[in-house]
Amino acid sequence: MQTSPKTIPDFDREHLWHPYTSMRDPLPVYEVVSAHGVRLRLADGRELIDGMASWWSAIHGYSHPAIVSAIQKQASDMAHVMFGGITHRPAVELAERLIELAPDGLDRVFLADSGSVSVEVAMKMAYQYWLSQGTPGRTRLLTVRGGYHGDTFGAMGVCDPEGGMHQFFKGIVQEHLFAPRPEPLFGVPWDETHIEAFARLIRQHTHELAAVILEPVVQGAGGMHFYSPAFLRRVRELCDETGVLLIADEIATGFGRTGQMFACDWAGVTPDILCVGKALTGGTMTLAATLANRRVSDGISGGRHGILNHGPTFMGNPLACAAANASLELLVDSPWEERVDLIEAQLRRELSPCAQLPTVHDVRILGAIGVIECTRPTSMAAMQQFFVDRGVWVRPFGRLVYVMPPYVITPKDLSQVTTAMAEAVAQEELFA
Repeated sequence: MQTSPKTIPDFDREHLWHPYTSMRDPLPVYEVVSAHGVRLRLADGRELIDGMASWWSAIHGYSHPAIVSAIQKQASDMAHVMFGGITHRPAVELAERLIELAPDGLDRVFLADSGSVSVEVAMKMAYQYWLSQGTPGRTRLLTVRGGYHGDTFGAMGVCDPEGGMHQFFKGIVQEHLFAPRPEPLFGVPWDETHIEAFARLIRQHTHELAAVILEPVVQGAGGMHFYSPAFLRRVRELCDETGVLLIADEIATGFGRTGQMFACDWAGVTPDILCVGKALTGGTMTLAATLANRRVSDGISGGRHGILNHGPTFMGNPLACAAANASLELLVDSPWEERVDLIEAQLRRELSPCAQLPTVHDVRILGAIGVIECTRPTSMAAMQQFFVDRGVWVRPFGRLVYVMPPYVITPKDLSQVTTAMAEAVAQEELFA
């Protein structure tokens, strides 16, 4: 069946359910026919500079020849094979690369197929660790307000239960423990009072806690909040003190986005379990991974049951692994640190003046992340159209207008994005 290009938006509006939208009153959609470099080309011929890197993932831009070539070559050999009882070079090479890049000691790799699944696997690892230790009652997690860890039911349970996107599921998802949103802000001096509430919870509930789960330094979709690495260091110390496992969700922040290879590097800490995804394949294919240390793997494997109960059908997909290997090789061989530093400096220079606008509450910059927090929610449809009319792709949510561009974006293209952002937040009619 062929669909006429003229009918694609109409068919989409009638039948396709997009993320976080209503089928009764859907948001406008824009038909993309190709993507190269940092540009999306629409069906009507217009081009948009992508300031979103496809939700943090397309760090090298689109259609990079090295990744395309790796996918094509792998597809001609073996697109997929079950990972149960079978292995292959792309998966082994990817595990080697991840172990080399990750904080020391994380040398057990579980290849998942999405970020939410990698969080589910991390949670399952923590639960099964304590079961294997003969402590079945440790089934709760401790986290902080303002977090986001995915859309599956286990992951929803550790997202902010009141202000987050999954507040409607209260009473359905498992109830975990929440400390206040981490403070102080990134760059603000540390005081021990900032950890008191968290420390009290972890000490009081050690007997029932399987793990702590945090987004290190940067809380993403829960509010784009940047907090001090000192908070993360103290969390690691408290986990060591109590024996509670530490899960770091670096799905959004991993692979250079904050200016360090991993956000944990800002604090110089190593979690017991690490979740990665998004930029892992350079935004080309869905793939994620959950890395663990030997305490976790030995604790599970040496216990009564002895196996980790998880196994996605497309686990270790050779095509996705080949794309990830090409993407990570590109990243390591590129001057990514210099590129991210330059993006950060330009974002500070061009977005910081927005803080003086009456519609703006705060402006936050870290690495290749730029956030304008407004005083009230934006009108998603109106602001989206505003950006498209100015030749850029920026997708706000709630009170946040933010970007995380590909690392290869030029200063000229980035200025077009930031100029449009500054103009948008200055216009009262673009707010709900």
